[in-house]
Amino acid sequence: MKRAALLAAWIAVASPNAYGADSDPWFGHDKELHFAASASIAVVGYAGTSLITENRAVRAGTAAGLALGAGVAKELWDLEGHGDASWRDLTWDLVGTATGVAIAAAIDWLVHRYTPVTAGR
Repeated sequence: MKRAALLAAWIAVASPNAYGADSDPWFGHDKELHFAASASIAVVGYAGTSLITENRAVRAGTAAGLALGAGVAKELWDLEGHGDASWRDLTWDLVGTATGVAIAAAIDWLVHRYTPVTAGR
């Protein structure tokens, strides 16, 4: 599985554009924005959901849904003629979402791991 993912990533990055110049580079400035926005939405979504439920799976699912939903909505907006829709943008939204959820879950785990249990709780 890891080999297939690495091979797919290598092919996508290494394949030349038919016109010689890539109008939508994998590591363009807009990709940083997609990554950062998705990661931020995921972290905030996880934190907000933690005010409602103790279930970590629900927190993670809600955070991922919010972040991916925003990314898909942005690309649909672009498809309507307001920008340039891109699968690469959506890929970075997915990577940012996964990163944001992972960071939020790690912080959640650390906070609960080191929080002393009080009597009557």
